[in-house]
Amino acid sequence: MFTGIIEEVGKVLNLTHSGSGIRITIEATKVLEDIEVGASIAVNGCCLTVTNFGDNWWSADAVPETMARTSLGSLTHQSLVNLERPVQAIGRLGGHIVQGHIDSTTPIINVENENDGSYKYTFELNDSWSRYICEKGSIAIDGISLTVAHVDDTSFAIAIIPHTWEVTNLSKKAPGDPVNIEVDVIAKYVERQLAYTKEKEEDHA
Repeated sequence: MFTGIIEEVGKVLNLTHSGSGIRITIEATKVLEDIEVGASIAVNGCCLTVTNFGDNWWSADAVPETMARTSLGSLTHQSLVNLERPVQAIGRLGGHIVQGHIDSTTPIINVENENDGSYKYTFELNDSWSRYICEKGSIAIDGISLTVAHVDDTSFAIAIIPHTWEVTNLSKKAPGDPVNIEVDVIAKYVERQLAYTKEKEEDHA
C-alpha cells in the first residue's frame, strides 16, 4: 500500500520492449535506500516489482495488462517519473490509501497559473470512473495523492501547491499529456456493498 506522497522524481535510463510488455530501468537514489529484489515501488502510481538494481538504478517489468491500463507506454529515455516505496506500518499516512493499481489514464486539458503561485490542472473526466470523483474527494494522479477541487460533467480540476509542483513530475506535464488515474478504493467498496445489498433485497422481494 502507498500513500501518494512522492519520495523522489526518477529518470528513465532505458526501455526494453518484449512483445507488448516492457522492462524499465530508472535512475533513483532515495527509493534505493532499503531496496531488494522483489520489493515494490510505485512508478507514476503503478506498483511495479524490482527485478534488478545497482548503484543509483533499478529495473522492473511491466506486463501487457499494465501497459494497456497505464501511461507507461508513453515513457521515453530521460522521462521523469514519480517514485514512492510502500508505506511502513509504523509510518504516517500522509496522503490517502493508494494501492498502485491504475484504473485508467486521462489527458490534461489545461494548466493555469494562479496568482498565489499555485497551479490549477484540469483533466478529462471518463464515464467509466466519473462516479467515483467528487469535490474534496481523494484521487491519485501519477501516484500523487491529491484533492478534487472541482468536477463537472466532462472534467475535474486539481489545485497544485508550489511544493507539489516542484517535487513531482507535474511541472513537466503539459495539456494533452496522459496521466495515470487511481480512484479512491473506499468509494469502490462502498459502491460494491450497496450494490450487493440491493441485489439481496431484490432476491428476497
